Amino acid sequence: MPNPILIQLSSAQVHFRGENLGEGLHFTWKQGEHWAVYGDSGKSLTGLLETLLGKTLLSQGHLLTPFADEYVAKQNLAGQVHSFRDLIALVSQDYPIRNKAGLQNFYYQQRFNSADVHHTITVGSYLHSIPAMRKGPWTPEKVAQLLRLNHLLDASLLMLSNGETRRLSLAVGLLRQPLLYLMDQPLTGLDQESRAAFGDFLAACIYANIHVLLTTTSAEIPAQITHIAYLKDSEALQTWNRTQYAPQIKPTPIHSWDLSPVLPILSSYPVYSGSVVSLEGVSIRYGQTLILDKINWNIQSGERWRLKGKNGSGKSTLISLLIGENPQSYSQNFYLFGKKRGSGESIWELKKPIGFVAPELSRYFPRNQSLRKVILSGLFDTLGLFKSVTPEQEALAQTWMETFQLQDLKETYFFELSLAQQRWALLARALIKKPQLLILDEASQGLDEQQRELFKNTLQDLLLRLPATIIYVSHYEEDVPPCVNLELELS
Repeated sequence: MPNPILIQLSSAQVHFRGENLGEGLHFTWKQGEHWAVYGDSGKSLTGLLETLLGKTLLSQGHLLTPFADEYVAKQNLAGQVHSFRDLIALVSQDYPIRNKAGLQNFYYQQRFNSADVHHTITVGSYLHSIPAMRKGPWTPEKVAQLLRLNHLLDASLLMLSNGETRRLSLAVGLLRQPLLYLMDQPLTGLDQESRAAFGDFLAACIYANIHVLLTTTSAEIPAQITHIAYLKDSEALQTWNRTQYAPQIKPTPIHSWDLSPVLPILSSYPVYSGSVVSLEGVSIRYGQTLILDKINWNIQSGERWRLKGKNGSGKSTLISLLIGENPQSYSQNFYLFGKKRGSGESIWELKKPIGFVAPELSRYFPRNQSLRKVILSGLFDTLGLFKSVTPEQEALAQTWMETFQLQDLKETYFFELSLAQQRWALLARALIKKPQLLILDEASQGLDEQQRELFKNTLQDLLLRLPATIIYVSHYEEDVPPCVNLELELS
């Protein structure tokens, strides 16, 4: 007897964020199957998950959810209005932070301000606040143990690293007691140890009779996966049983964007000589928790450094010192561009020579900000554009948009862009100000393989032409441009 169908997409024409995902999409998910899906576009992969959740527009075709028929019928009989979505958990790429009032009104700097930590609930309180539509086996204690969150239960949500936040989001998904668990790039932001432990997490889900489907890259398909799908842009899904799968030969990606439009800009970058960063015995503590312990780090102009370390090792906290977002920097023996921090400079003077790229910045732009405004906001070091700009500044933004082939999207809201488009916009936002220090914190995180390669190669081509000093943060060796040849590892 064949395995029962859990969910089925048949002859579907899917519209997602203004684009068609494919022509006549077919996908059948049966009992006992656990899927990994990869593709040419992170946006399309996200769209597929949203489609399985019933949150995209189908102009033709059908989404069938027989796995939930019995549940929905039972609830309707009891006079309750319920949906098949009650039985599905989705961990997306976006995991908003909320304060004690339940409002998502934090700004980026508050992650590093101990005074604001008290306005955010703790990890333990957050886990206990997650509602579920039905009873199930997962408790806050069980998920904290499984996702290695026990030591963080008393920590504010604001104080978590990117990888720790990702583990928390996986735990929250389990607390919804799902039968189907959808995960959008769940390995993104995890250090090597956490990526290795992800297989144990999947095994625990499967042992508990949860069916899993995740998007990933073709190079990171967990051993627990039984079936694989490849979503090619605007085409049908190709699917395989794991035992019959052979990696697909992909078209040769663009090696690098054509930089000819910005070559005159690159040649006019200011040149700084001397010490850029000097940290002498820097220690950062939040309450009883020591984050950085007597860090010494000296960076000279033109040097290219990689900053590495496990999730929670203090990388983001160290970066927050450098970009002027951490108020504890005033009490440290800390110099930027030869000036002791706290010697009278304003926050805007400090930020002016520094460009910063991090995926999490995307969460903090107001939703009314277009791609063009986000790029221009880099000139003013604000998370959004709130003042008039000159024709020269407009032309500068236009040149960067043309370089990264974003010009046709310039009036599109930033939150509507694909992850790759957002990353290029954030890089343009950092470069438009001609920084003397460029900090890239997991800048290609969440991109598909081709986009990551394009990002690395483009960055390499840019850095060969820039006099800027570089700090590059990444858990992935293969994402680091070759010109980044120095290293600091936090333990």
